[in-house]
Amino acid sequence: MSELHELSAGQQLRALRAREVSSAELTRHYLSRIDRLGGELGAFVTVTHERALEAATEADERLSRGAQAPLLGLPIGIKDLHATAGIPTSSGSAALAGHVPADDAWTVGLLRKAGAVVAGKTNAPEFGATCYTENDVTPRPAVTPYAPGRYSSGSSGGAASAVAAGLLPVAHASDGAGSTRTPASTCHLVGVKPSRGLVSLAPATGFFSTGIEGPIARTVGDAALLLDVMARPWPGDLYGWRPETSFTAAVDQRPERPLKIAMWSATGFDGEEPHPEAVRAVQRTAAVLTGLGHDVREIAIPAAYEDPVLQAIERWFGFAIATGVPAAVPVERRELLTPYTRHLLALGESLSGVDAMLTQTILARYASTFLAALDEFDVALTPTTNGPAVPLGHFLERGVESVARRMLAWSCYTPWANLTGSPAITLPAHLDDEGVPVGVQLAGRPRRDAELLALSAQLEEAKLWDEVHPPCWNR
Repeated sequence: MSELHELSAGQQLRALRAREVSSAELTRHYLSRIDRLGGELGAFVTVTHERALEAATEADERLSRGAQAPLLGLPIGIKDLHATAGIPTSSGSAALAGHVPADDAWTVGLLRKAGAVVAGKTNAPEFGATCYTENDVTPRPAVTPYAPGRYSSGSSGGAASAVAAGLLPVAHASDGAGSTRTPASTCHLVGVKPSRGLVSLAPATGFFSTGIEGPIARTVGDAALLLDVMARPWPGDLYGWRPETSFTAAVDQRPERPLKIAMWSATGFDGEEPHPEAVRAVQRTAAVLTGLGHDVREIAIPAAYEDPVLQAIERWFGFAIATGVPAAVPVERRELLTPYTRHLLALGESLSGVDAMLTQTILARYASTFLAALDEFDVALTPTTNGPAVPLGHFLERGVESVARRMLAWSCYTPWANLTGSPAITLPAHLDDEGVPVGVQLAGRPRRDAELLALSAQLEEAKLWDEVHPPCWNR
C-alpha cells in the first residue's frame, strides 16, 4: 500500500471498511506528520493526540461490528473558529485562549456523528476577519507548503496548509468572503463555498448572511464526501434546504448538457490590473472547458469596486466584529485583541443603525447586479485570487487602515458569491514558474451546487490540474 497520506479520503474510507487499515493506524500516521510538520507550517492551534486516538479506537470497534457511517474512522481537522465540545476553541484570539466549549457547533456535531476523528483545531485569524492567517495564539502564521515564506491565505489557512502537506486527508473550513476558496487556491486544493442555506451557520445571526462552512480537499470527490455530511439544515435555519441528490453521486456524473460559461479576469479595482499568472490560469481553464464542449464567453466584470462598495464591505466586517466580540470577550481582555481587530471593533461601534441598514442596501444592490448580469449563464469562471500567495507581512505593511483595501485587491474575485449566495468552488489550475499555485474559481447559480460539482469533476478528469505536491510531502 502507498504511504497512507497519499491515498485520497475516499480510498482511505474504503480501506477502513475493508479492514485493510485501522483508524488507529491512520490517525497515528497523521498525528506523526502533524508533530513533524505542523509547527513550521502554522497549521494547527491545538492537536488532540489522546482524544483522537480514543475516538479512532472506538471507530475501529464500530467498524469491526459492521457499523456504517459516512466518515467513520477518518481523521479530520476542525477550524478553530467553530466550537468543539471539550476541545479548546480560541477563535484565533489570545483573548479567548483556554476557552473550552461545552457543545459542538452544528456542523461540527454533524461531522462527529458521521464518525470523523477530530485530530485537532486548524489555525485561523482572529475571529476570521482577514484573508491571511496570523494571530497572537500561534507562533507562526499559516503558510502555503509550496512556498513557506508566503501566507496560505485565510481565514481557513491552517486547514489548507494541513491538507496540502498531507497532515490531514480533508478539512472543515468556512467562508465569509472567500475564506475557504483563497486558502485552497494558494495550496493547490479544492475548496467549496456552498449555496446559502445548504450548510447551516446555526443559530441565525441576521437576515443577510454571507458566511457558510464547507470542505477543503485534494479532489472534488473528497470534497463531496464532506459536503454530503455537512448539508443538513439546522431546524431553525432561515434559508435551509436539502439537495435532491447526494454530491458524491453528482461527481460521478457529468453535466447533462453543454454549459454556458461567463469568464472575466478584470479585478474591478480602478488601476488594479489582473496578475498575469491569474490570467494564465483562467485562460488555461477556459481552453479545457471549450474542449469539453462548453460555451465559454468573455464578459466585462458585472460590477466594479466603487468607493461606496469598498466602504460597505469594510463596514460589514466592522459590524460583525462589533456584534460578536463584546459577547465573547470581556472588556478587561480586549487589550489582548490584535490591532486590526481593534480597528474593526472601533469602526463597528462608531456606526449607527441607519449606517448598518445602508451598508446592507449597498451590498444587496451590488449582489443583485451580479445576478442580473449572469442571468443568461450557468457558471462564471474567474481567477480565485489576484496572483499567487503573497509574502508574510504583505497586508499589514501599510498599517491597519490599509488592510481592508489590500486584502480586497488580492481576494477581489470571491466576495460577490458570498453576497449573492451562489455556490462557488476553487480548483487547482496552474503553477507559476516558481511552483507556487494559482487557482481558478467556478461559481454557479444559487442552489445548483450539484451541477457545479459535476462540472468540476469533469475538469478534474480532463487533467486540468497536475497531481503535484509540495516539497514537504515526502518528509
